Amino acid sequence: MKQGPRFGMEEEYFLTDLTTRQMLAEPGHALLAECREAVGKGFAYEMFQGQLEVASPIFTSITEAADYLQGIRSRLNHTLSGHGLGLLCAGTHPLAHWRDQRATPLPHFEQLFQEYQTVAQRSVLGGLHVHVEIPKGIDRIAVMNEVSPWLPLLLMLSCSSPFWQGADSGFKSYRQVVCDGWPRMGIAEHFENEREYQRYLDLLQRVGAIEPGGNGWWGLRPASRYPTLELRMTDACPRLSDALLLANLFRVMVAYAITCANPGAGHDATVRWLLAENRWQAKRHGLEGRFAIDAAGTVLSAGQWLQRAQLLFAETAELMGEPQIFDHAKALMQHGNSATRQLACHAEACARDPDPQRNLQAVVDHLLGESAS
Repeated sequence: MKQGPRFGMEEEYFLTDLTTRQMLAEPGHALLAECREAVGKGFAYEMFQGQLEVASPIFTSITEAADYLQGIRSRLNHTLSGHGLGLLCAGTHPLAHWRDQRATPLPHFEQLFQEYQTVAQRSVLGGLHVHVEIPKGIDRIAVMNEVSPWLPLLLMLSCSSPFWQGADSGFKSYRQVVCDGWPRMGIAEHFENEREYQRYLDLLQRVGAIEPGGNGWWGLRPASRYPTLELRMTDACPRLSDALLLANLFRVMVAYAITCANPGAGHDATVRWLLAENRWQAKRHGLEGRFAIDAAGTVLSAGQWLQRAQLLFAETAELMGEPQIFDHAKALMQHGNSATRQLACHAEACARDPDPQRNLQAVVDHLLGESAS
């Protein structure tokens, strides 16, 4: 296992006015055409006109991913700067108000807004998605069951959405709170194998809940178009280095699961109960969460849980040529995830200036700076 499994990444960005620091509601066709040209093949529209998505090619190494996404961010920022705009990558935009945003007029998005109404209209969110290839002959659901207990660890490292509608939400990932309004999002149902999973999708198609070939939006799922397992729970990361760390951690976890003799065998009702509680801790408290590990009642801090992950996955990381990955994760914890940094920036701004709007603008500036680095 020299390089580990192949993978791809998707990032979502908010177009931001550098004067008002507001999310751009209606960028216009000409600007979007320039952005499409800057990105190239990986360009994708998002639900709202003021957002863009980039879907990467297939990577074999984190170095490839870093080069590609750094180039994308740089080219997009160069394009946007000519219009007085910047690129902001985070789970939520601190100053965005969902009622001000305009839907992207494409049939797929129009159907979502028609069907899901306010749930869709409120979903002004940015996520980090990571696809990791699963070798032919290995059941993706078994791998998913092996990896899923670690989802809250990845979420807490990624948390970047403490602000919502221009206010402190009290959550480190308010994006996940909004996500909970959607059906088939968050934590997936428990499936024994891919055959049972397909039976579930077939049932949903028969009752008209999803279209033929459709899928759920869970935080971890088998992709419908690719032979991959897709991580979707993580918030978009302002710092590209954090996004790369999360993608690499997820790759290591999947690579470990692939080598297990019977992946997912220990995934029972208790594991799922703990997974649900730990997801709550991660989205509410982030790095300050307390995480339940087993039925005996063992509770660990974020740092202790990361240490446990290192004990389990270090050998796989070494075999993949990524021995430094846990040092990078510990450094992130020490300096804080994006939510921690945003809240610290806001507190510093409040200490200098009583104006609430300028204080949030300072957070936007902070995110614009990190998204450009």
